[in-house]
Amino acid sequence: MEPTTIKKVELLAPAGDINSLRAAIEAGCDAVYLGGKQFGARAYSNNFTKEDLVEAIKLCHLYGVKVYVTCNTIIYENEVPDFLDYVRFLHQNNVDAILIQDLGMLDLVHKKFPNLEIHSSTQMHIHNLDDVKLMERLGIKRVVIARETSITAIKNIKTHSNIDLEIFVHGSLCISYSGECLMSSLIGGRSGNRGMCAGTCRLPYNVLSNHKIINKNEPYPLSTKDLNSLENLEELLNTGITSLKIEGRMKSSDYVYCVVKLYRQAIDSYYKYGKVIINESILHDLKIIFNRGYTKGFLFNTDIHDFINGKRPNHEGVEVGTIMACKKKIATIKLSDTINIGDGIRILGEHEQGLIVNDFYIDNKLRKKASSGDIITIKVHEAVKPNSKVLLTNSRIIHENIEETLKLNPRKVPISLKLTAKLDRPLTLEVSDSKNIIILKDNIVEEASNLPTTKETLTEKLSKVGNTIYKLENITLECDNNIFIPLKNLNELRRNALEQLNEKRLYQIPFKEEEYSIEVPDFKQTKLKTCLVNSKEQYNQVKNESYDIIYSTLDIPNTIKKYPKVMNDYPDNLKQALVGEVGVFNKYHQNIDTDYSLNVVNSYTVAFLHNLGAKKITLSYELNETQIIELISNYHQRYHKHPNLEVIVYGYPEIMISKFSLNKYYNNNDLKLEDRYHNLYKIETTNDLMTIYHCKLLDNRNIDYYKLGINSIRINL
Repeated sequence: MEPTTIKKVELLAPAGDINSLRAAIEAGCDAVYLGGKQFGARAYSNNFTKEDLVEAIKLCHLYGVKVYVTCNTIIYENEVPDFLDYVRFLHQNNVDAILIQDLGMLDLVHKKFPNLEIHSSTQMHIHNLDDVKLMERLGIKRVVIARETSITAIKNIKTHSNIDLEIFVHGSLCISYSGECLMSSLIGGRSGNRGMCAGTCRLPYNVLSNHKIINKNEPYPLSTKDLNSLENLEELLNTGITSLKIEGRMKSSDYVYCVVKLYRQAIDSYYKYGKVIINESILHDLKIIFNRGYTKGFLFNTDIHDFINGKRPNHEGVEVGTIMACKKKIATIKLSDTINIGDGIRILGEHEQGLIVNDFYIDNKLRKKASSGDIITIKVHEAVKPNSKVLLTNSRIIHENIEETLKLNPRKVPISLKLTAKLDRPLTLEVSDSKNIIILKDNIVEEASNLPTTKETLTEKLSKVGNTIYKLENITLECDNNIFIPLKNLNELRRNALEQLNEKRLYQIPFKEEEYSIEVPDFKQTKLKTCLVNSKEQYNQVKNESYDIIYSTLDIPNTIKKYPKVMNDYPDNLKQALVGEVGVFNKYHQNIDTDYSLNVVNSYTVAFLHNLGAKKITLSYELNETQIIELISNYHQRYHKHPNLEVIVYGYPEIMISKFSLNKYYNNNDLKLEDRYHNLYKIETTNDLMTIYHCKLLDNRNIDYYKLGINSIRINL
């Protein structure tokens, strides 16, 4: 396939604040994604106030950059009115799309605001063709594919669907499938599904086998390297993917500028020359600004041993030297790369330390810069051993160079001007940005009575676009000789044309709001008790007990099969099932029970799943009693029906599911994780997927959930 036959991919950049937004624009992004102060999956980035959002949208649209706002947390019942007001505000201010995780909000927003484009967030756990086909059937414009999805699966999805696909190509990775991690929530009380992930996977853990620690050299067994897709970018571009997404809303503006610039140049080189050219200088700068080491991720089925950086969870920097000696906290370093005053370095070793290079010496002379091969002396905080590695973790020069580039070479929108000045006809100016055309007319052109207005003068005056966002690429003059044009009129014509072009570029998305409605079945209120078993032995233990339904992860007669949260495909004849993801509803519309992993926390999601065909719906672990009462009460008031809900009251909750397996990594099927407080977490790998279970047993059997309106309680063995 020739590169010229492919629709040019969108480069989608992160923006955690206004500085990062400007950096992304200047680096050449096609679109940005950002969040407001609420409802976004990065609650700890600076984010944007409502006033900031209005200005950000205007700024981006002037440059032809689209804006996608993250509304991708699960939404509790009492938050729905504020959530709707926020979405309404975004729509009225011409946001190009919003990202949503919550299934109920997806349905509600799609029905309330039919002109607002919706993208399903990676938090929605869209990872197979059936998931994508369901989103397409629902009218969703774009899906952000789970980062674990292989390039082979993505190609298949692209071939068999007509929806826009967006994939992550660079940045931090979650060890768990997004939207399927409860580790931070259940352990630390900060929910990743609420944008408040505490980064529990970046903490140190012991991996135990027979009570012995087997990861002494890798204390961070769940901390992933950063995704880097540059080497495989050509294959990605050939798939026809709509958008390539860069992670980084918590990163600095320098990081955003470098990574966007790097991918911008790589993408452009492919469309121009038919091959991807990687700017190694920018990549080197990016490594200095932030990296945890790089992996191709599961997108390209990287080796499992090249996925984790078990030695450190934070910025790795680049090696710039080695300690030769250290005496009285004065270290002698032989450099392998350049270092400057104001840089940040980290010295590895038993007492790892970081410091800012305020001064250093070469041959007892104070210097501001040193190069590869130089031997410098520098004061350190703690004594260090010879042969310890020195890493550069922050560069003053890189920061200053980026600042200077942004100042001296700002991004400009290319335009062309055409001036028609014919005797006895109106003076006409046409301005085009290749998408929009502005045509303005002025007074009748008269013959010069004295000095004529020359083409050189006209060109000079038309070229003065000043401090606008535009750069003039082409001027066409169709002028008679011996004409006179008042320069004041010409300047006014040019100014008006550019102002009208601004208005055109600040396009309006038609706002439309409609009534929400949905059909849902009515269920009788019951007091059922169910059980989930994982083996034939467990089934034999409970089959004679008073359970109304027994679910099983195995094919056991007289049980309902529980299918995994991660599925490639469903069997052709599915009579009844307990499922953990939404793709099943693309094929089946009855006798389906849904598991806790669909993150159901509001009545709209309950109604939506019942409408799709869900018979019974398991609520999220992240709901408390008060929230359950509120959910059911609002369901009754809005739909005048009773929902069929289940709550898990007993068992060890699954806090993570991952395509990375510690069992495989250490070739050991009997492992446990031990945290800093000596809590133990069971690890289990089934069908190449690792599940980590909570260290604490959930036991809420003392709560009368039936009284709250719950129809069924479940025991997980």
